[in-house]
Amino acid sequence: MAEAQRIAAFDGLESYGKKGRFTLEPLPFLARFIFRGSEAAAHDLGLAFGADLSREPLKAFETDAGRAALWLGPDEWELIGPVTDHAEIEAIVQRTVIEPYSLVDVSHRNTGVVVHGAKIEPVLNAAIALDLDISAFPVGMCTRTLLGKADVVLWRRAADTFVIECFRSFVPYVHAYLEEAAREYIRA
Repeated sequence: MAEAQRIAAFDGLESYGKKGRFTLEPLPFLARFIFRGSEAAAHDLGLAFGADLSREPLKAFETDAGRAALWLGPDEWELIGPVTDHAEIEAIVQRTVIEPYSLVDVSHRNTGVVVHGAKIEPVLNAAIALDLDISAFPVGMCTRTLLGKADVVLWRRAADTFVIECFRSFVPYVHAYLEEAAREYIRA
């Protein structure tokens, strides 16, 4: 019997954009977990995971090892890392956190796309009703929001770069919405 093959959510969808103005590139497969726990549990896990799981709202913390912790709520974080770290991340949580917690593997449910370019704010603001100016949404900020009608996590990684995390089932909608919005802002 043939072994099941994992298919990327963006397979069959074109990368889009004009270099320097706006590009949309899918992220590779990643390990993704939703962690919920107390302040003490988050502190201990952050030390072991290598990224701060602080209570500072709307913050994302990255490590040199390619891991990140995105604050999603007062006791909730999305933990992201290379797919090769999947079992290790789960083991770190089980080994480190001694009080009640919740850890949900969303690696197959969620996916992400990097959007990049000089025209990034107006393109995203066609679908996202937040002030995305760098002064209002600085590098390292993340939040749950809506992109059109799709529930997403928006994370600013650089002045001209955002990551959009969403359910796999929303990918065609998110891709089409961003592609259409980009057409308005990257004309000649």
